[in-house]
Amino acid sequence: MKSEPSAYAFDDLVRDGKSLWTGVRNYQARNLMDEMKVGDLVLFYHSSCVPPGIAGLARVSRLAVADPTQFDAESDYFEKRATKQEPVWRCVEVEPVAKSQAVLPLEALRADARLADMVLLQRGSRLSVQPVEKPAFDCIVKLAKLRS
Repeated sequence: MKSEPSAYAFDDLVRDGKSLWTGVRNYQARNLMDEMKVGDLVLFYHSSCVPPGIAGLARVSRLAVADPTQFDAESDYFEKRATKQEPVWRCVEVEPVAKSQAVLPLEALRADARLADMVLLQRGSRLSVQPVEKPAFDCIVKLAKLRS
């Protein structure tokens, strides 16, 4: 899961203890969250910063629910088509598990041949929620010195 640290950083998640992953406005990313199960581990990636990279490890603590920001007319994420009976956007809740000792930079991910097939490393990859295969996930957890 990607977030700009200026919007919501891993430290914010640690402070809050848990958070709904709101504001996702891409159907593919929404559908990936729909597939998540409570207990699934999530790599928390800081994007649009220097350096971008893995900032921590989180866990899904609640299955996908209606994203409340879609109903808030004052929100940047308001969705006029959404109703309480038929929401358009959903989100999971996540909680922190472990913070990276230091951000594992994108360049370190690109430099590791074991990660070459990751969606994140493909050109044009902009989804805020992306799948990570288990071998790549395990590799990153070790590289970032995270404990799950």
